[in-house]
Amino acid sequence: MSPPHDRAMQYPQDPLTFIRVSIAAAIATIGLKFGAYGLTHSVGLLSDAIEAFVNLAAALGALWALTAAARPPDERYPFGQAKAEYFSSGFEGALIIVAAAAIAYVAVERLLHPAAISFGIAGPLLSGIASAINLGAALWILKGARTHQSITLEADAKHLLADVWTSLGVLAGFVMVAVTGLTWLDSVVALGVALHITFTGWKLVQRSASGLLDEALGPHTESAIKQVLDRHRSKKVDFHALRTRRSGQRAFVSLHMVCAVIRRRFPVGASPTRR
Repeated sequence: MSPPHDRAMQYPQDPLTFIRVSIAAAIATIGLKFGAYGLTHSVGLLSDAIEAFVNLAAALGALWALTAAARPPDERYPFGQAKAEYFSSGFEGALIIVAAAAIAYVAVERLLHPAAISFGIAGPLLSGIASAINLGAALWILKGARTHQSITLEADAKHLLADVWTSLGVLAGFVMVAVTGLTWLDSVVALGVALHITFTGWKLVQRSASGLLDEALGPHTESAIKQVLDRHRSKKVDFHALRTRRSGQRAFVSLHMVCAVIRRRFPVGASPTRR
């Protein structure tokens, strides 16, 4: 396995480049998805459009986090500010949950007070184009997340992928309403979207909490570290109290090293020879 900095050299894009692409994709999809809602008045498509605003807010938060994480250590932050990435992913998860609550509210309101839906190809087409943009951006950002080992990029990519599945579900619900004429299915699909993205948001919040609480690197990584230490153990050198943690793109390892002191005995009245 090549070190992270070697992989970053082979894949030279700066992490901020990926987030700028995410911001551009969010702005484009906001226009497309609200256009699709305006043409159809579907509450399912409205829920999808609301999530596009969350994408933009999350991407702006990620931009701040990656900018802070890239700053070098100083007197105030001797270990750097890499943990800003966990704040970003936690913020993104919280935004997703808030968006889910808003979508659920709109869906229940429409379920209680049904409204006519306009059917046509233009609305679903705009939504499909927005989904294609999100899918392309998500796959590219996910590749960057693996290269730079960035939880912020990973959270943003997974959020965009969740948005793609959400859009496909909404479009499927729209088609079902068009075929069956049961308008209440539109609200049911929107509630399903809310439930799905709530689960996504909760997972992001949990992941952020684990990072802020200094969760260990994991058994596989710690086993590899112990194998390296075992090669250097001897009668004179030993290691114990191994502890690991991750902070954004950085991994930290602490341990105790014990070195045996060799004492030479000299005959009574003799003194060590000076060299």
